[in-house]
Amino acid sequence: MPVMAGVLGGIRVIDLTSGISGPMATMLLSDYGADVVKVEPPGGDPTRNTETGARVWARGKRSIELDIHDEAQREQLLALIDRADVLVENFDLGVTESLGLDWETLRARNPRLVMCSITPYGRHVDFKNRPGIDALVAARTGLHWEQRGWVGTSIGRICGLPVELEDLDIPPGCFDGPDREGPLYPQSRWPSLGASFLALTGINAALRARLHTGRGQWVETSLLQGVLVSTAGGWQRPEHPEADGYMCWIFDPRGSKGHFQCADGKWIQNWVPNPSFALGVSQGDTISVDDRINKPTDDPTRIGPDYSELVVLAHYHAQMKAAYAKYPSKEWLEAAAQVGIPMQPTRRPEDALNDQALIDEGIVVTLDDPEVGPIRQVGLVYGMSKTPGMVQGPAPTVGQHTDEILAELLNPFAATPTTPSGDLKAPLDGVLVLDLGLAIAGPFSNQLLSDLGATVIKVNTVYDTFWHSTHIAYTANRGKQSISINLKDPRGLAVLHELVKRADIVQHNMRYEAAIRLGVDYESLVTIKPDLIYCHSSGFDKSRAHLPGNDQTGACLAGVEYEDGGMANGGKPIWSLTSFGDTGNGFLAANAMIQAIYHRELTGEGQFLSTSILAACLLNSSYAWVDAETGEGVDRPMIDALMFGTGPRTRLYETADRWICLAVQNDEQWHAVERSLGIDGLTSMDNGHAIETLSAALRVLAASEAFRLLDDAGVPCEIEDDQFAMRLFDDPQFRDAGLVTTLQQAQVGRFEQFGHMWTFSETPTRIAGPPLIVGHDTVDIMSEIGFAQGDIDSLLADGVILQSTLRQERAL
Repeated sequence: MPVMAGVLGGIRVIDLTSGISGPMATMLLSDYGADVVKVEPPGGDPTRNTETGARVWARGKRSIELDIHDEAQREQLLALIDRADVLVENFDLGVTESLGLDWETLRARNPRLVMCSITPYGRHVDFKNRPGIDALVAARTGLHWEQRGWVGTSIGRICGLPVELEDLDIPPGCFDGPDREGPLYPQSRWPSLGASFLALTGINAALRARLHTGRGQWVETSLLQGVLVSTAGGWQRPEHPEADGYMCWIFDPRGSKGHFQCADGKWIQNWVPNPSFALGVSQGDTISVDDRINKPTDDPTRIGPDYSELVVLAHYHAQMKAAYAKYPSKEWLEAAAQVGIPMQPTRRPEDALNDQALIDEGIVVTLDDPEVGPIRQVGLVYGMSKTPGMVQGPAPTVGQHTDEILAELLNPFAATPTTPSGDLKAPLDGVLVLDLGLAIAGPFSNQLLSDLGATVIKVNTVYDTFWHSTHIAYTANRGKQSISINLKDPRGLAVLHELVKRADIVQHNMRYEAAIRLGVDYESLVTIKPDLIYCHSSGFDKSRAHLPGNDQTGACLAGVEYEDGGMANGGKPIWSLTSFGDTGNGFLAANAMIQAIYHRELTGEGQFLSTSILAACLLNSSYAWVDAETGEGVDRPMIDALMFGTGPRTRLYETADRWICLAVQNDEQWHAVERSLGIDGLTSMDNGHAIETLSAALRVLAASEAFRLLDDAGVPCEIEDDQFAMRLFDDPQFRDAGLVTTLQQAQVGRFEQFGHMWTFSETPTRIAGPPLIVGHDTVDIMSEIGFAQGDIDSLLADGVILQSTLRQERAL
């Protein structure tokens, strides 16, 4: 077995997955040092022929071709598993049992094995055996309806609230995406992306737990859980949604998301839209930035999250649209950078892959593919100063390493011993994290660590209450204790230093120059805690570190909004409300931190970690790659301008009463469409004629009847369920499976949101408490780290620290 460089050097992974989620997760394990053996059926993984991204996701792996239905070759697979640390599989339910590859069998053979299973819906819901095709999971769960959201927001709809400002006149162009009603089909495979992030995180956490227990375990996650984590900001049910600051307009499609077309025909996105900037610099023949133009932090007219701001956005939209149309995008981007306005161009994934700054930083890499030659693709998506990752090589050809891997089975084998240090309550039990993060990306990563068992202390400022009252903050801040400190006061910084002495990890996503000014940069804190793990999450790459970044602008730069909006076919950019930009960055940071803990517990060495929203978004669009010599992209299916789908076989169709999604995988299933609907010649029609014919046939059928006919004929399809979220918190099967949870929160009362995103067989996850109250635990924490009551009282009186009077259960 070759030993790779990286934090996972010496770890062997057996990859039995196909599709997207498993291959992406195992690609990232390879990038950070694991020896990943991709087990392919005779002829190769079918994903090689159906997904352009398969060439990316198979990189750095060794390929062995085995027919696991053949008894002798299955014995060879079992011998490989006996020697493995990790097994990842996404077979249909029941297949592993039928092949003798189930958890009970494998753990008896290899007690140190970490087995990760990725299913469509888990094992405990009544639709668990429905097809796990990404588009169909999105249809069944209503995710296509959530791409630009519901008027009044999904939360308002779930809570049965009247629509705020229902009579407000919204000008044309405020709505993101195409000018039509109904669900929207994006290019991004959000369920699979979510499941991939979850699988990767679960595997890394289980490997850390194994250091302590000496045992492997079974980790389960699903595309359904990928959906639930993607909708965390919108699928919530508070008892008191009217609580001050909770509801906001951002998830309401009537609010402009800041997409504007410039004089050169190119699109930019300014998030959050800033009328005073756009109108202030555009009064003359050229853009003019002068002293009257305020930075967003100094602008008293900046758009906030309150619902009343919809009126402002609607009022200024036409004027802003006209202003942006006066000048080319380059001039707008230069002016925005000068003022500190968050703005980026909406560009193709190919443009990102040809971006020299990203190439220089290794976020984009060039690999010499054995079949198509040198290609550029997404590179390393997070940095580790002491255990840097390395893309191990291009995708192998099918079975390229079969003889080599089988020969290794002839070598003497003894399992690596692990000396157990005791049982763990949860995978990250015993880890203390200080969360200095802002908005979503940083805090979300630390919420993941809390769910996995770490103790997380959120270090709030003394003025954070407004933000933490919003439903968006509730997405990323459950299960944390809160201490509220003014870090600009030396006495407040001294309090932080006492916490740092006790912490394992410090994480934040403020601009690094701001961290330096506050004295909370890595170089300062590592002198206090030499083995500190320090994770910095940013918006972009180093060349753009001076620019403000967010989910929206990262998605612009990576090509996600271009792709999701069908812009190659004349569509408009769209920022999906289920995006994995901020939260994807959070997942990357969580994995880097877990791996760094793993490394420190082996070596005693801390390190500096770095992640970015842009890198997460490039991973989300990693189905794209370019020819390294010409810079041209690969031909691949693309969404149409109206976001119906990629063609007649994979598309949303309107029926007499609802919508239905087809995901036809092969010619046999396409013939079954013909037979079931009584259509002649469908297979010989061009795409346009096929869509027109099939649309006419489905439009006269009720969705239930169309589904019955197609499903009975074996055609992969689902009804677009716009009621899924409405049932989510009341259907006992979701609660019984731990997919939703109820917490008691001091501001909104009973609060329901997504629940457990993994099942661990040995060290279960936990939800440590409700979304935090700023300063809820200040006095308790300071007492626990040794401050005298008199000193605490003095700091409270001087406003250096803040203690909330609201009370709720203290987070674990």
